[in-house]
This record gives sequence, C-alpha cells and structure tokens, in this order.
Amino acid sequence: MTEQSPENKKSKRKAPHPLFRLLDFAGPYKILTVVGCALSGLHSLLAVMPLVCVWFIMSQFVAVAPQWSEASGAAFYAWLAVGFAVAGVVVYFAALMCTHIAAFRTGNNMRKAATHHLSKVPLGYYDEHSTGELRRVIDGCAGQTESVLAHKFPDFVGALITPVVFVVVMFIFDWAMGLACLVPIAVSFACIWRMMGGGGSDENSSYLTFVSNYQQALNRMNAAATEYVRGMPVVKVFQQTVDSFNAFKEAILQYRDMAHGYSKLCEKPQVVQIVAINSTFAVLVPASILLAGAAGDFASFFTDFLFYVVFSAVTTSMMTKILYASEAAAMAQDAVMRIEGILFTPEMPCCSAKGGRASGTCDIVFEGVSFTYPGADAPAVKNVSFAIPEGETMALVGPSGGGKSTIASLVPRFWDVDEGRVLVGGVDVRDVPRSELMDSVSFVFQNTRLFKRSLIDNIRFARPSATRAEVEAAAHAAQCDDIIAKLPEGLDTVVGAKGVYLSGGECQRIALARAILKDAPIVVLDEATAFADPENEALIQRALARLTHGKTVLMIAHRLSTVVGADRICVVENGAISESGSHGDLVESKGVYRRMWEDYQKSVSWRIGGGANDAA
Repeated sequence: MTEQSPENKKSKRKAPHPLFRLLDFAGPYKILTVVGCALSGLHSLLAVMPLVCVWFIMSQFVAVAPQWSEASGAAFYAWLAVGFAVAGVVVYFAALMCTHIAAFRTGNNMRKAATHHLSKVPLGYYDEHSTGELRRVIDGCAGQTESVLAHKFPDFVGALITPVVFVVVMFIFDWAMGLACLVPIAVSFACIWRMMGGGGSDENSSYLTFVSNYQQALNRMNAAATEYVRGMPVVKVFQQTVDSFNAFKEAILQYRDMAHGYSKLCEKPQVVQIVAINSTFAVLVPASILLAGAAGDFASFFTDFLFYVVFSAVTTSMMTKILYASEAAAMAQDAVMRIEGILFTPEMPCCSAKGGRASGTCDIVFEGVSFTYPGADAPAVKNVSFAIPEGETMALVGPSGGGKSTIASLVPRFWDVDEGRVLVGGVDVRDVPRSELMDSVSFVFQNTRLFKRSLIDNIRFARPSATRAEVEAAAHAAQCDDIIAKLPEGLDTVVGAKGVYLSGGECQRIALARAILKDAPIVVLDEATAFADPENEALIQRALARLTHGKTVLMIAHRLSTVVGADRICVVENGAISESGSHGDLVESKGVYRRMWEDYQKSVSWRIGGGANDAA
C-alpha cells in the first residue's frame, strides 16, 4: 500500500459530511434547499402559534366564566389562530416547492456526474461491475437522495426547531409543568440516539452500518433470486431444485439474520421511546396535582394545565418526524458514499500533449508488458513481447484463464499496462487520443450486446453518419441477408424487449456488420465464434474473412481450426507466451500447441457410440 502524502491525509481528515457533499451536487440550486429548510423552520414556529392563541382563548373564557359572552377577545385570538394556520400552510408549501426543485436537480446532477465519470474510467471497469449494479447505484441512490432533500431534510429542520420553540413556550407559562413535559421528550431522544448507535462502542451497531449492510444484503438476495429464476430450465432438466435453491435460501437467511439482529438491538429502545412519547399526559397529570395546591390563582393554573395538555400532543408527531428524518439521513449518507464510489474511481489518463500516431502504419507491438488487475495478488500478464506487422493476423491460444483476453484488452486501453509499452503505429497507446484510438480499432467479442433498438440503429452505432445503403452493404458482407429477410420489418425491426430476439450466432453476425461498417484498420476478435452453431459458424467465418481482409488482426480462439491460417500463433499460459510461430512450425515443434492440436483433432473426429474410427 502506498504511503499517503500529508496533504492527502489532511484533505481526508477534513472531508465534509456526506450530507453536505450531497448539497454540492445541487450546484446553484443549493440555495433553494437552504431557503426551503429555513421556511420549514418558520413553518414550525407558525404551527406552534395557533396553540398559543388557544391558550389566550382559554384564558379569556376561564376569566369570565360562566359569562362566556364577555370574552370579547376570544374571537380575535381565534381569527389570529386561523391566520397563523393559513400562513403555516402557505410557508410549508413554499418550503416544499423549493426543496423539491432542488431535490430533482440534485438527483439529476448525481446521475449526470456518475454517467459522465463512467465514460472516463477504464473500459475494463465494466467487466468488474455489472450493469445491474451500476444502474442500482446511479438510479436507486439518486432516487433516495431526492426523497431526503424534498421531504425529510425540511421536516428534520422543522422537527429540530419545534423542540426549541416548545421549550421556550412551555417555560413562559409555567416552568414546572414545562419541565414535567420535557421528561418524556428527553427519554425519547435518548432512545432514538441509542437506536442510531450514538455513544455505542461497537461501530457495527450504528444505523449507517446497518443501512450499508441492508443494501448489500438486498443486492445479494436480488442477485441470487435472478440467478435462480434464470437457471430454472437447467434446474428442472437435471432435477436439482433443492440444491439450486440453497444459494437463494442462504441469501434470504443472511438478510433475515442481519435485519433480525438489528431489530432485536432496537426492540427495547423502540418500546421505551414509543411509551415515553405517548405518556406525556401521564407525567403531566401527577405533576399538576402536586403543583395545584401551591397555585395562588387556580383559574390561571388550570388554564396553563389545559394548554400543556393540548401542547404536549405535538410531541408525538415531532419525535416521529425526527426519527424518520434520521433514518432517511442515514440512507442518504449511504447513497452518497455509493455514488462517490463511482466518482472516485480513477479515470483513464488522457494522452500527453504529443498525442496522435506519428506514422500512418497500424502495426501492433508489445514491449515487456506486465499487468495486474486492481485488487489482484498475482499479475495477469507477465513480461509479454510480440509484434504484429500491419496487415497480418496473430492468434492467441491456450488454456482458459491464461491471459489471452487480458492481452487483447490492452490494445484498445481497456486497462493501462503496469510495465512496458503497447505501441500502435509506433506510438504508445497512452499517447494516442482516445477518440483516435477507438476509431482505429474494431472489436468483436464473444458476448455480443445489442441495444433495444432497430437493427439498422444497432449496426449504424459504429458510424452514425452512415447511409442506409452503407448499412445494407455492411449487413450483406456480414452474411446477415437471411436474418433481415425473416424479420417483419427488415432492418427496421426492433430487437430486445417488445421486439424480436435473435440467436447467439445471429447476434454475432449483426456485431460483425457493425464492425465492417466501422472499417477500422485494426481488428480485435475475442472468441467471435464461441456460441455459434455449425451453420452460423460457417457464415461467421465468411463475414470474418470480409472484415479482416487487409487489416491488422489480433484474434483469440479456442477452436484451433479458426487459427490455422494465421500468420503467427502465440500460446499463452499463466500470463506469459510459452511458444509462438506458424501453425506448421508449432505442430512440428512437439510442444504445447502440438498437444492442443492433437486433442482438438480427436475431439472433432469423435462420434457418440463409435469413437475416432467412426469419423466422417
């Protein structure tokens, strides 16, 4: 682990609270959040004033009892109470308008910031983080913060101001009864503090830790449920229903144990808090009985008592708002940290000022390249060196997990090398502008992804300015004529949700059409025929011949029949190149490749019920 500089340590210590960092996402709309919270505090003050008016009304009636008609000031205070109530509604509406506008802008800015940053991270980042996970963080966490800023934040501010007003008002009329009313509130606050982990020695008891564990448990349970449902056909075929359910069951049990453990922790404080906040009257009545004997003016004392009875009812809603706002604040804090987990991902460094390729060639050279995945203990690529002259094809073969795909991913800078250099046209790829590098390389992967759009849009994605005629020509070159012919709207047919679905081999041919349309001078093929049936494989091979003609090609394949014609073949084992040469040279060398070739020959000649002797 690298030592942090004093500046980094200092900045880390002074990092603001996540809720304050949340407001930074609001940008110029932060002021609306501040104004909304201030108006919410004003609303809390206005909400108390009608109760004060009620005290004056009761004082008027008690003073003139039983001649109620002589209470001339009661009507004034009644209308004043109505005025305060109406003003409180208007102010609260204005507060919510401000906080809602700020909340939606903040959520939108969070989504924009995260998606914009994702466009700058290494492309290999997406291999380690599923699209579902990223979508939950970007959309789900932003949604949580919108709710907090729009409702919980102003309610929390109002709920904090209400006790202050409460204390001031209570001690104005009768400090003794006011003090009695404060006892349940103090107990309730202590219970809430305990449930939120305040003062606890175990950091795992904090509510923020619980929220983080809760989100992780939900993610695990959702992932296990999705895998279980998707694998149901296989489960039923092999009659492994019970065994396949175990992973899903374990995720559910982990979630249950985590939630149950925290609920048990909160059980007693929650009960005490609910009882305390609803027992103000039980404390007030005995205290009033004891104080009544010493009251000089019983009528005024009785008026104060009625006021405190009415006013104490406010404490229940006040403490409930504080409790829910505290929970929401913890959820928002967790959401901000998850968003920042994306934003703090190191960006792919931009090229230096000298950027660009100095020559017009498109050869590829690896010079002593080593690379280790983030968080891994052992390097995935170790001191790899080779050269692919322009217009030639080099194939990488070897056992799964040997490092073939990793080597190929270093050409388009899915990751940056730790040691050595990857050169394209004689220039380090780190010194080539990203847009130029992407324009120079076409990719065809084994896991082809099509957008939920029309076929023509999927193919045209490689070159948005392409005409329909150019797209049709690329589709024809990729052997897609039969696919287009069977679709109801041809190239305009939408694939995916609410559209049609294509087989793996058909999707691969559409991806090849996309690469052909791009017409980049360098082509990287990663198991392009991995999931194709024999018929599709033949068509894909024709499309590959069209795609790679005259191009610099780096291909990865397990089916050795696809690499026989390569200009050079490299065998990759444990992240290093163990041998290289042409197909003929490697077969004669009696090394690893020859054994692989012999095994491959046996596998293609084998027939069920016969064996190698029954080969056709």
